[in-house]
Amino acid sequence: MRTANKVAAVTLLFWLMKIVATTLGETLGDFISMTLNLGYAVGILVTLLFFIIVLLIQLNSKKYIPAVYWLVIIGTTTLGTEISDFIDRTLKTGYLTGSLLLLSGLLISLFLWYKKYNNLEVYPIVEKNKELYYWTAILFSNSLGTAFGDFLSDNLGLGYLMGALITGLIILVVIMLHYFTKINHVVLFWIAFVFTRPFGATFGDLLTKPVAKGGLDLGTLHASLISLALMILMIFISQRKQHTEFLSKN
Repeated sequence: MRTANKVAAVTLLFWLMKIVATTLGETLGDFISMTLNLGYAVGILVTLLFFIIVLLIQLNSKKYIPAVYWLVIIGTTTLGTEISDFIDRTLKTGYLTGSLLLLSGLLISLFLWYKKYNNLEVYPIVEKNKELYYWTAILFSNSLGTAFGDFLSDNLGLGYLMGALITGLIILVVIMLHYFTKINHVVLFWIAFVFTRPFGATFGDLLTKPVAKGGLDLGTLHASLISLALMILMIFISQRKQHTEFLSKN
């Protein structure tokens, strides 16, 4: 049985990396399905393959490795974008129905997790079965975030900037609740985790969509490269931080 933790600690750096990863997932997912014109079904297959590969590497790692862990996060955000767009656009369920379906999936996965372990603690995680619940919930939350972000910006007509501002405000409220109330920290974590996804999704759309639609028209490729560069930088910082902590303990 494993004794080493496998996942990232929840710190300010964690949330910054999560937001950038979700932005990258949105722009890269759109690049695969829309810019390359592969379609959502093929996009799901491509991103699913990537997700499975990096997840298997993560599950078989003996300890937390920042680069591997965040590749899986990026895998869930990219695959989540394709899943959401496939449900919403190819199956034509609409953003609201798609959001409700994915919310149901998230709640069911969290319920099964809680039923088995009697908690939803996300750090540390050392057991493979619990880690599988962890990644399942993350995949549903990132898929949900994409659909909900599109619902805010398109169905409600808020635009990409306003959608990002609203979800960003919700995240700020969650942070304030964490520091100034006694609300369970695990509940707040999952609320924040869900809403960082639509924040990243709407911010990704803000970067890529045409100016006429309220975007900055950077294109999916350029926006993905910028987000990837930021992600690599923060993974490097995380790796250095982990190495420094290891040396200080030894």
